Amino acid sequence: MTEPPMHIIETYFECCGFDHTFLQGGTSVYLWNLSREFAARGHRVSLVTPAHGRLDDLRGRYEVEDLGYSDEYVLPLVLDPEVWHGFPAETELPVRTTAHRIRLDGVDLYFLSNEHLDRLPDTFYPPYSAKGRDLVFFKPLVFQVDSVRFLRHWFGGERAIVHAHEPFYHYLLPAALRDDPTKHVVSTVQSNMPITKKVYAPEVRRLLELLGTPDGLPQEHPPAGPGLEAVRQYQQLTHLHYEYPPDHVAVYRLVLENADLIDFLSPGQLDFYASFRDTPFEALFAHLPLAQAVKENAHKMFVGGCAISDQWLAWDPGEVDRSAVLEGLGLDPALPTFFHNARYALHHKGQLELMRAVDRVLGDGLAANFVVRCISGAPLDDPCFREVAERHRGRLHLESERVDERRVFEYASAADFCLFPSKFEMDTFLIAQGEAMVCGAVPIATAQEGMAHFRHARPEPETTGLAVNRSFAEDDPLLTAALAARIREAVTLWSDDPARYRELSQRAAAVARQFTWEHCADLHLTAFGRLWRGEPAELPAERALRHGWFDLLKDEEITEEAALAHGDPAAYARRAPVDAPVARRFFHAAWERADFSTCERIVDRHPAAVTAEEVRALRERCSVGDGGLVYRLPHAERVELVTPDPRGPAVRALPGVRELRRTAPGVFEGPPPRPGARLLLTLSSGRVTWDEARHG
Repeated sequence: MTEPPMHIIETYFECCGFDHTFLQGGTSVYLWNLSREFAARGHRVSLVTPAHGRLDDLRGRYEVEDLGYSDEYVLPLVLDPEVWHGFPAETELPVRTTAHRIRLDGVDLYFLSNEHLDRLPDTFYPPYSAKGRDLVFFKPLVFQVDSVRFLRHWFGGERAIVHAHEPFYHYLLPAALRDDPTKHVVSTVQSNMPITKKVYAPEVRRLLELLGTPDGLPQEHPPAGPGLEAVRQYQQLTHLHYEYPPDHVAVYRLVLENADLIDFLSPGQLDFYASFRDTPFEALFAHLPLAQAVKENAHKMFVGGCAISDQWLAWDPGEVDRSAVLEGLGLDPALPTFFHNARYALHHKGQLELMRAVDRVLGDGLAANFVVRCISGAPLDDPCFREVAERHRGRLHLESERVDERRVFEYASAADFCLFPSKFEMDTFLIAQGEAMVCGAVPIATAQEGMAHFRHARPEPETTGLAVNRSFAEDDPLLTAALAARIREAVTLWSDDPARYRELSQRAAAVARQFTWEHCADLHLTAFGRLWRGEPAELPAERALRHGWFDLLKDEEITEEAALAHGDPAAYARRAPVDAPVARRFFHAAWERADFSTCERIVDRHPAAVTAEEVRALRERCSVGDGGLVYRLPHAERVELVTPDPRGPAVRALPGVRELRRTAPGVFEGPPPRPGARLLLTLSSGRVTWDEARHG
């Protein structure tokens, strides 16, 4: 269906992708490419962003129109006394905002300027160190209020889709505009920021009052559930969840409950953000009020996608002189070459494990080249990187400085494989992996859901490369070992089976080249069009099945596969009887997932479906005696004993974590557990889950 002409208003704290001298992050590039594509389709497109004190720079390169807009008001800030020591409980910021417009490539760019938004002209974003010390920390919050007031005044009663990006930078906007029938708000989750990210509720309440929105803040409650203290404390080590005091509110919940649609960059990102399945956070998330809010608003979610830049798709990798590129780096072009390109993020990007794996395989004599870019703009601060690079000079080229984009393209085109061992599911689309694949580099990457669209973790005949299990641990020896094994496997493939290598290379390039801005615009405009026409959003049955939301499904929509995957015999019983063969399938599926509560239910209700040996393995998997704890599970790769800090939830306590010693395949031994301790299991499948630690 052809979409009607719409007015699409893109708004974000940084919408400067039209000019590389203004560029700070990937979201800017995303916004500019998408906006131009919308405009090319005949839609009216407006971009609203701060001027960041750069109006004079803009005037030197573009025709800047000063608009007849002046907004004067006082912005109240209610400060959290636990953070802002020495500051008053509430302070007031006088604001006088002007607006300025540039018309470029069919897009109207609106820049808001005032004393607060014009600070930090070089970096735009306040440093986290400003929190509790300098009110510049609230610059993004000033923009939130400013943008709402500008939208209301400048666009008045005009009907528009307001497309906002990254919930932390626009959580006021959906609530402020929810009662405006002319503004349809779409929120894009740009990164996998912790879903429970919270802000000080009195501050939010006061600003919503200023914006004329009745107080609708949800009530937050601590998670309830037996034995969760160790699980709760451990999350601070996963980058998936942090604890906040009770007078805080989750920004994503504000967006969920007030936006019209929620936009994601990839199908895997949407799925991950809905359940955190197979991660250390899954058990705790299921007990949080936010999990219910996600389920209740899941019908609003859609995948708008992301894309590879037109420039990378236009360049021809075949024109790159591989030998010249590699020889210029001091490497041997006769050897297989591996490439990594990402900002320097030691744990997020899995770069520590990557360097350890490179050191291991080169130290063992593997004949290969590595081009590793960890972009920081400064020398890398971890001595391991410098030591490994020095130890393997002539085989490893390590760089941290920014270089011309064409140069990065040449690196990727000279490579045979690309390495992306990202961790903690913090990547969503990962453009850099797609760029390398466009050049024919076969991916070796973690099987993260947010990267699943690149198909490196798929089975034949669809796979594009080689996958390693996800990781949710810092300095993870399992990830290091898996990377080293995959690198060796890749070298063998390259040298012994060149036809197979070429097939994967061609498939990788073909898959990556599907991610165009034209396709991304198609996905967005389809969703926007339904919203514009007033068609209600519906939850696809497939998504409800993936997340086990069986209460949202009709009986005939439930599948055996989904019921087995979620260990829900009651759901299966809505479509067919749970007889002994079915119960046995449930037991085996649950055993493989280490879902022992489902195993116990099957034993209790269908004893004939399970053998005596299986029952013994289930009930004797964990034993505690004079010699300590012994844990037996054939498909466990790692078992850790997590003991909560006895000070409990009153402080941001960190638990004690001790890896059990592996004494035989599937057998682990350690000290006797203390009360409240839990076992964290990493399975051979990559699933991470919890089990009880029995106390004798």
